[in-house]
Amino acid sequence: MAVLEGEHGGKGSFGAAISRASKEYMILIALFILMAIFSVTSEYFLTADNMITILLQSSTIAVVAIGQAFVCLGGNLDLSLGQSVCLSSYIAAILMIKLEVNPWLALAVCVCTACIIGVINGILVAYLNISSFIATLGMMNVCTGCAKLLSNSATIANLPEQIAFLGRGYIAQIIPVSVAIMLALYIIASFVAKKTMLGRYIYAIGGSKEAAFYSGIKVKKYTLISFVLAGLTVGLGSIVLLSRLDAATISSGKSYEFDAVIGCVLGGISMAGGKGKVIQALFGVLFLTVFLNGMTQLNVNPFIQDVIKGGVLITAVAIDGVRNRVKN
Repeated sequence: MAVLEGEHGGKGSFGAAISRASKEYMILIALFILMAIFSVTSEYFLTADNMITILLQSSTIAVVAIGQAFVCLGGNLDLSLGQSVCLSSYIAAILMIKLEVNPWLALAVCVCTACIIGVINGILVAYLNISSFIATLGMMNVCTGCAKLLSNSATIANLPEQIAFLGRGYIAQIIPVSVAIMLALYIIASFVAKKTMLGRYIYAIGGSKEAAFYSGIKVKKYTLISFVLAGLTVGLGSIVLLSRLDAATISSGKSYEFDAVIGCVLGGISMAGGKGKVIQALFGVLFLTVFLNGMTQLNVNPFIQDVIKGGVLITAVAIDGVRNRVKN
């Protein structure tokens, strides 16, 4: 009898694990279905060149989405990410081209700039108790204005060849270096989120700030750190984007903050905080990139694509809200 009960329990736990995995990674199922549909409707979709293009297009957004994931897991939102990419890229490009600073030093300044923006956002949200939506929306406009002032909205191109491999290089002439960087960052970020005290504290804060506070967690400190992590990923994403485009433009990073949010929510990271996995942001970004790539292959009007993308964001957030209410 005990054996039978044990077997039944084992089957039950296995079934529960399968059910949980299917819910957590539903976006992967949707991604494969979407790819199958586009493969049938467009003969150019499922080709090696197009698959590489999709990976390259998603790599920088996916890196930025790592930071957005940590911020969302902590129960906040960062709307300044895209324009932070723009400003950081311009600063690096100006240092390299106009001031002839060593390219690697310029890239380090790029990362530091993005981290400083993250620190400011974190202080505004954690220590001054300003809503993350308002604080980062204001910072988004500050970054836009600073980028325009520094560059006069002009493109700065022809960056040093030393950094070209970061965005345009290949490993063994097969895997793009930018994609390898993206995957490496997701492995590190997933480890931090799952296995470190920092990750556990951010999850706890996103689940309940009050409970986290009374458990002895320094809520303000770790909320600040989540925004700094977002700044760090912005800096790294800016480096890859600079190298890939071989230029800094006023449109660099455009809509990245919203694409990162869409990727996180589609992947299953809750906007309410405390739920989801960092790797799910990657799957969400890939889904969005495949969707837009397929629409382009089918010659869908770009303006209609913007409408659809906005609808996808609204739908994803609505589903997240319903899911949270059902669980609660």
